[in-house]
Amino acid sequence: MKVLIHNDWQQVLEKQFEAPYYAKLHAFLKEEYSHHTVYPEMHHIFQAFEWTPFDQVKVVILGQDPYHNPHQAHGLSFSVLPGVQVPPSLQNIYKELQADLGYPPVHHGYLKSWAQQGVLLLNSVLTVRAGAAFSHAGKGWEELTDAAIKALSERGGVVFILWGNAAKRKSVFIDTTRNRIISSAHPSPLSANRGFFGSRPFSRANAALQELGESPINWQLPEHPDTDD
Repeated sequence: MKVLIHNDWQQVLEKQFEAPYYAKLHAFLKEEYSHHTVYPEMHHIFQAFEWTPFDQVKVVILGQDPYHNPHQAHGLSFSVLPGVQVPPSLQNIYKELQADLGYPPVHHGYLKSWAQQGVLLLNSVLTVRAGAAFSHAGKGWEELTDAAIKALSERGGVVFILWGNAAKRKSVFIDTTRNRIISSAHPSPLSANRGFFGSRPFSRANAALQELGESPINWQLPEHPDTDD
């Protein structure tokens, strides 16, 4: 079978790639990419896994599905490519980061430096049709990403940051004796004032990592991001 992910995630998810549901998902995606505009670009679908190998994951920040407007999605939850306007949810994440740790917002939304430190920026659904939020929900991605969450939970030593009800539902897959969960309202403008602001997820994640015997994340993003893939 053609290698999909060029690190240890390939072995972790191998059974998923060989499952009947994934064959159906693959056929669906082939049709979608052939006849519609789909985000992210095909070679970026597994970018979150590529940049954060399984054995290096310290923190998981779980999103729902990719941004569905042009030039935004590149395979990481909440992140956008350099030069793209920072979306409202990410603006709120930056506000909370400043309130929590004192780091002022940067002028881009490219979260690669987090990914390279062990922050898996994972969406539950990895693709979306342009202009149609949640259009690829229920097609099989959830089964694959649930398997990834279960595998990390079994490995242990991971802090799961769950924002919003959709993410919180994944807590059933997480062994809290070996991992930690930090949850709150979603950073969307529709809900950020209902418990996201003031939740201090970044300092709490670092405290939890140290409790688990892991080194903390440097959450301060570079002002000028490295765009080399």
